Amino acid sequence: MSTTPPSGDPAASRHRDAVAEGRTALGVEFGSTRIKACLVDADDPATVLAVGAHEWENEFVDRRWTYALDDVWSGLQSAVAELIADAEDRHGVRPAAFGSIGISAMMHGYLAFDEQGDLLVPFRTWRNTSTGRASAELSELFGVNIPLRWSVAHLRQAVLDAEPHVPRIAHVTTLAGYVHRSLTGRSVLGVGDASGMFPIDPATRDYDEALLKRFDERTAGALPPLRSLLPEVLVAGQAAGSLTAEGALLLDPTGGIAPGAVFCPPEGDAGTGMVATDSVAPRTGNVSAGTSIFAMVVLEGPLASAHEELDLVTTPAGDPVAMVHCNNGASELAAWSGLFARFAALAGSPLDADAVYEALFREALDGRPDAGGIVAYNHLAGEPIAGLPEGRPLVVRSPGGRFTLGDFVRAQLYGVFGTLALGMRVLDREGVRLDRMLAHGGMFRTAGVAQRFLAGALDAPVSVAETASEGGAWGIAVLASYLAAASDGQTLADYLRLRVFGGFAFDTVTPHPDDVAGFAAYLERYHAGLAVERAAVEALPLEGGSR
Repeated sequence: MSTTPPSGDPAASRHRDAVAEGRTALGVEFGSTRIKACLVDADDPATVLAVGAHEWENEFVDRRWTYALDDVWSGLQSAVAELIADAEDRHGVRPAAFGSIGISAMMHGYLAFDEQGDLLVPFRTWRNTSTGRASAELSELFGVNIPLRWSVAHLRQAVLDAEPHVPRIAHVTTLAGYVHRSLTGRSVLGVGDASGMFPIDPATRDYDEALLKRFDERTAGALPPLRSLLPEVLVAGQAAGSLTAEGALLLDPTGGIAPGAVFCPPEGDAGTGMVATDSVAPRTGNVSAGTSIFAMVVLEGPLASAHEELDLVTTPAGDPVAMVHCNNGASELAAWSGLFARFAALAGSPLDADAVYEALFREALDGRPDAGGIVAYNHLAGEPIAGLPEGRPLVVRSPGGRFTLGDFVRAQLYGVFGTLALGMRVLDREGVRLDRMLAHGGMFRTAGVAQRFLAGALDAPVSVAETASEGGAWGIAVLASYLAAASDGQTLADYLRLRVFGGFAFDTVTPHPDDVAGFAAYLERYHAGLAVERAAVEALPLEGGSR
């Protein structure tokens, strides 16, 4: 990914003109811990012109993971304001308009509104695992796996529980769909995000009509036809509305942004991760690591059978994808990093977060290949693949073994990939083949550590591009810039290959035999030790309140 050239370079003048004239694409992604905004040159989307970000965090309220909608808007405005200031600092001109805009967010979950557009119950995020009865019922009814976090599972569970708000439901959407509708007035979703609400028919690239009918028959009398509640489905490259005057003020309350920018379909973080790693063609895949961790593998054909470890979703263009989604990613690793940062400060040697990660990750390279018998469970929330309704972070070790920092940190890194590896083994048994696996997310910024361990965990080469830490905000900006090329008939895969990633360098690590064997030994202990996790969930009940 190229950045802004020095002043005096001809490209600097071109970039300044792009910002001044609104020949740009803005991408905003609502991640689990950060809202990121990314502005790219619409004619050269590999060039990032400005960025902004805002930290936020979910809360555990009344035994549900949630975010307040007021925080959605204050966070969006903060990230956009930082991006505008960054653009002015880099280019000497303040953006007054954007050419195109894309919104992305964490997938799944449950946002239910009434006819007046009022939220009926607090936002229930993908992290909630309270939909077990609905998930099991719908998986049997549809003949495909409906995970706990899918929107239709949340909706069905609300019906089963006879929640008082159900008769008033007029509209159900995702976080990206909610923000997009507020900015444009259109209730639409990109097909990738929609595929985490309800199963998609690969032939029509729309909700599966036969399954909609089954759902409607099952919920007759409790809900109107489901299609009437769901957003319209669009594929990448289709125009999805434009920024209204009201929406412009939601982006920038100062009134500095003009309305009129065209929007691409809002997408989920899985889809933007595929775009950010050029993984939208069959036999390509990517791993995205953040608060959750998931792998996406674009399929050549249907799987032989349904598996509870796998979601069947789509790329932003509507092609079928097998998804291994784990609710728990790098959050526990970040908590330990914060603990070590505090210790360094108390010892009189304060370090910033990046320096702490760098030091710890480098130390992990000195750990033994199997992490010295230490096993780390990163389960802050429930983990369906591991059979856990709730999470309890744990570190388990043998009393007679060595206890070193290198082994401890390696165990924490392995723990991030533990549940993912269990799911990936299902794909391997299905005979799914990959030409390449790309990784992105902040934990891959320290070169040669997390990438190497992931290669050992998957026993496959893993590549990281310059975009590894930019992630979905850049990916949705690229989808916004794709609108013009799509109108000329260029496919998304060709656009990425020819217009975006043509000059990119990928750093590829092949698995080391010691890491493969070491992780296999670790995973065996990890799998056996899940009994300890289950016992901890039963013996140590969660306290209510906020996290």
